[in-house]
Amino acid sequence: MLKAAVLRNKLRFRPSPPQVMTFGFILIILIGAQLLSRPISYTNDISISYLDALFMSASATCVTGLTVLNTGTHFSTFGQVVIIILVQVGGLGFMTMATLFALLFRKRISFRERLVLQESMNYGSTEGIVRMIRKVLLYALVIELSGAILLSSYFMLEMPFGKSIYFGIFHSISFFNNAGFDLFSQFPERASSLIHYVEDPFVNVVSMMLIFFGGIGFIVISELVTYPKNRKFSLHSKVVLSVTGVLTVIGAVVIFALEFSNPQTLQPLSAAGKILGASFQSVTARSAGLSTIDLSMLREVTQFFLILLMFIGAGPGSTGGGIRVTTFAILIGSIIAMIRGKDDVVLFRYRIAKQQIHQAIMFTMIAFSIICGATMLLSITETGSFLAILFEATSAYCTVGMSAGLTSHLSDIGKIIIILLMFVGRLGPVTLAFALNTRSKKELYRFPEGKITIG
Repeated sequence: MLKAAVLRNKLRFRPSPPQVMTFGFILIILIGAQLLSRPISYTNDISISYLDALFMSASATCVTGLTVLNTGTHFSTFGQVVIIILVQVGGLGFMTMATLFALLFRKRISFRERLVLQESMNYGSTEGIVRMIRKVLLYALVIELSGAILLSSYFMLEMPFGKSIYFGIFHSISFFNNAGFDLFSQFPERASSLIHYVEDPFVNVVSMMLIFFGGIGFIVISELVTYPKNRKFSLHSKVVLSVTGVLTVIGAVVIFALEFSNPQTLQPLSAAGKILGASFQSVTARSAGLSTIDLSMLREVTQFFLILLMFIGAGPGSTGGGIRVTTFAILIGSIIAMIRGKDDVVLFRYRIAKQQIHQAIMFTMIAFSIICGATMLLSITETGSFLAILFEATSAYCTVGMSAGLTSHLSDIGKIIIILLMFVGRLGPVTLAFALNTRSKKELYRFPEGKITIG
């Protein structure tokens, strides 16, 4: 009887929310790789290996944008549609998309499903989570549709009607989800990404707005929508908006100053073009992975500065990555409090809980350790400068997608390392650790407190 009960319990294994997220993302990546490796997904004159298809699927699902194949020329329309669907599912979260179908078919959302949604959205509680998901879907649809209309109407000036609509939809979804995929390589006379539009204010502004809304997170978007009525922001939204604004301005100023005289980047541009170029790189570096200048031509000091911006990343619960701007704000607040001899970290007249400070330090150290470890491994397997390898590793883990030119020349081992970096960076190392940890025991005792000398 006892053995039968134990066996029944094993058969009734119910995965935890982190496990559902982890295995769900793995399943989507594998399905995407299977579709992208089929002949219908690529153009007639080439073939795609399964590893390359897996890389592209992981990059799209993890909304990164690093590519070993050219999205515009190597893939057929079917393959491109598969990629942008993976971007949409990966950006909003597969549980969000599953909830959409559940709501359409009037299926009841169970408490366990609400727990998974809470985990995937990085939401505070299960209360109101379904209502929040409805808002997420509505906001995403409105923003992406607005971006598609604006971009399509502009692209009509330079390409056929049908293609302009397709390009507008594809790039609006890609930009809002901070994925960094583009199709402009279909034009042989143009450079990659948005370099052709470096001095175009319309494309720059629309793209930056899509990236901005995708990078601040849906909680902040919700409060921005209701602000005219409520006239109130939560501490979370205040921190995300203020830090995002400060980092964007500082990033643009620093990039402008460092690249102003570089003949390969900003120097040939007009005054307005220089400002647009510096501003766009500042916005895209923290989440989106697009570029309007050749990143491989940047000065090394500028590339290192972009690595710092990528490491900080976007807002929590957004389509971007990195350690998050809220984590960065807590770290800076902790440093200021220590210098001033204060016990509490205070942001906007609110005291930050000690647990959140510990979490911020933990997230930062884990991210730093993973990037350092991956950089060391890539330095063994790949040929390239150390800075280029560090740039690529940071871009992959922080799901940014900016490249200094190394990704397209990766070895098979290097591709696997980058795939793992993108996957861990999108899920988060803590979520992955909880997914792998099947047993968690509460400590029944505490060790005596000790003291060590620091500094």
